[in-house]
Amino acid sequence: MASGTSRDVLGRGLRVLGRAIREQPRIFAVAVTGSVLFGLLVIASAYVVGAVVGDVVVPAVERGSVATGALALAAAALFGISVLRVVGIFGRRLGAGYMQYRLQAAYRRRVTRRYLDLPLAWHHRNSTGTLLSNANSDVEAAWYPIAPLPFAVGTLVMLVGAVASLFLTDWALALVGLAVFPALFALNVVYSRRMAPRQARAQRLRAEVSGIAHESFDGALVVKTMGRESQETARFAARAGELRDALISVGRLRGVFDPMLETLPSLGTLAVLVVGAVRLRQGAITVTELVSVAFLFTVLAFPVRAIGWVLAELPRSVAGWDRVRRVLDATGEMPYGEVTLDPPTRAPATLGFTDVHFAYEPAEAHLPGAEVLGEVTFTVPAGKTVALVGPTGAGKSTITSLAVRLVDPHTGRVTLDGVDVRDLTAASLAATVALVAQVPFVFDDTVRANITLDRAGIGDDEVWAALRLAEADGFVAALPDGLDTMVGERGTSLSGGQRQRLTLARAIAGRPRLLVLDDATSAVDPRVEAAILAGLRAPAEGGAPTSILVVAYRRATIALADEVIYVEHGRVVARGTHPELLATVPGYADLVTAYEQAEQEREQSRTYDEVIPMTSGLEIEVDR
Repeated sequence: MASGTSRDVLGRGLRVLGRAIREQPRIFAVAVTGSVLFGLLVIASAYVVGAVVGDVVVPAVERGSVATGALALAAAALFGISVLRVVGIFGRRLGAGYMQYRLQAAYRRRVTRRYLDLPLAWHHRNSTGTLLSNANSDVEAAWYPIAPLPFAVGTLVMLVGAVASLFLTDWALALVGLAVFPALFALNVVYSRRMAPRQARAQRLRAEVSGIAHESFDGALVVKTMGRESQETARFAARAGELRDALISVGRLRGVFDPMLETLPSLGTLAVLVVGAVRLRQGAITVTELVSVAFLFTVLAFPVRAIGWVLAELPRSVAGWDRVRRVLDATGEMPYGEVTLDPPTRAPATLGFTDVHFAYEPAEAHLPGAEVLGEVTFTVPAGKTVALVGPTGAGKSTITSLAVRLVDPHTGRVTLDGVDVRDLTAASLAATVALVAQVPFVFDDTVRANITLDRAGIGDDEVWAALRLAEADGFVAALPDGLDTMVGERGTSLSGGQRQRLTLARAIAGRPRLLVLDDATSAVDPRVEAAILAGLRAPAEGGAPTSILVVAYRRATIALADEVIYVEHGRVVARGTHPELLATVPGYADLVTAYEQAEQEREQSRTYDEVIPMTSGLEIEVDR
């Protein structure tokens, strides 16, 4: 794999650069124009310096006096060339920087947009650290050679002009140039090929280090409570050490080749002086021409390095582009249809499952996926509440994901008001159904921003109404800045129950016609949960009750439902009212009884903690 990469990295890297030029042709043209101007003026400056030495300095030394007019003219010529070179440098750097940052910003947006288009099954196969690396360091790496690219293109033009001027000056000196310049290019190609596998490995390790760090930070609570700090530190240190060694390998190779790339132009200058001295004695060239050519080789050393910079960064660019393209070329997105559901009355929606089968894709594509759901058929009638009950792993969360179209069934249909959800527009689906997930997610923003999400038509009155319905208005009003209170990353300043109620208010504020609750009130007091569900079932002013599909565990919650769907092993095994299932389905009765006993134990523990203060003198917070 490494050898293959080393052989074709140049071609693949040039194709990546070609894509960049096609996407930003005008900016690239500005940058290259500035670079070409600079390159041509470098050649011009060499001949001006030669003329100054041969026509001004040498005659002045021979005469013992300086011609003021000639000296002033030489100074003006050098100053004018310097000013124009500054203009060229400004245009080159401004264009190259603007082009590079525009490409990076554009591809960060494309990668992020692609993330949102791809199904959950794809995300399950890719760690968060890898996804962060794709959108950040991989995008940067892909377009890193853009900064020196215009300089390198201008340098190529400059080299052609330099070789042409050498032939016009003297064929022997031109042969020296023809020997040095191809040698520089060949050395850069060898350097690029050897660097390719090292840069690819370093780029992969960057993603892995990022992934381990993200996982450790995100799981800080588990790490600390389980006493795994040393083990996690060692795990991170081991991978960070591999990245260090990979980067040292990159630096070591660069340390070998950089002096060689610096030395070649110097050797070229030395060869020019030796050959030029012979040609000067033969009368083939003048002092002016010798000085011009020697100075030209001297000033060419730095610009020629730009070609080396581009070639040196191509392996890293190819590695980053391959990882970015893996995201952009990923398949499995769920296209939306063109059907719109938006009745003027905002009437509650009807959710239907018809013979639905579903299996999550395995981590390895060649392995078959295990079926999670099979032959699932049920209906949530308009305005009714249906409770989904079943043991852990029965497929309840998968059913809620299908209801809001986070995933699509392999066979069967999921419908809203009789329309397959795959035929709905994205806007219509989002306006019709809302999901409150099992684990609440709160943005690092204000309470108001977390609820409105910049959606049109949701003012403070609507925010407070949603908070009241979610039984959250009391604690929000008590916050230091009310709706303007910053809640911290993932809502760290709030309790678990407060975060759940805040995310519930967010869903309610959008006035969905179907509300899907995936154990969304597990962290709140049962009485508060009952009040929330009762409020959702009650008709709003001038409207109808919301259709609700709720994953439930508590007996009090289940008893509020119009119908209970009992699932086991991904199949609907019973349906009916709570009393009916309690009397006729032993598995259901055992499960609900076990949940009730566990809830009673938790309530007793909470009551004990409220009465008995902690040794620190602080009371344990009980969410109400």
